[in-house]
Amino acid sequence: MNIIPYRKEFAPAFKDLNIEWLETYFYVEPYDLEVLSNPETHIIDKGGHIFFGIERNVVCGTVALMPVIPGVFELTKMAVVPKTRGKGIGQQLMNHCIQFAKERLMKKIILYSNTRLENAIYIYRKWGFKEIDLESTSSYERADIKMELIICA
Repeated sequence: MNIIPYRKEFAPAFKDLNIEWLETYFYVEPYDLEVLSNPETHIIDKGGHIFFGIERNVVCGTVALMPVIPGVFELTKMAVVPKTRGKGIGQQLMNHCIQFAKERLMKKIILYSNTRLENAIYIYRKWGFKEIDLESTSSYERADIKMELIICA
């Protein structure tokens, strides 16, 4: 699998994969729909990054680093094609994001999740993410945990 930066032609896959994942585990919140429908406006144009895991010119997975404040990015919108889950694609996307952040001397990566997703939380901790206080103004209704990974102090 190759991991490539955002290409407009793959924007529908970014939206479709994430909506499938959200509908499987939770529901699509208005904020999700807005970001997924307009990834260039909400992520790319603001200095963020979207990556695609590609195999034979087909998207297998996707993830985004969305800017929060200078030097801090939110790891968000990670989704993998259902039939390829469990094959390490999410791990490869996570590794890519962390290496990308280190190369660009980002300060930290944050993420929002839900403790019902025990496997995901386990993986985040494995990669070094630590739980921090979840603000009451989170953009996500489903979020009940916030984590961070310090990249560059």
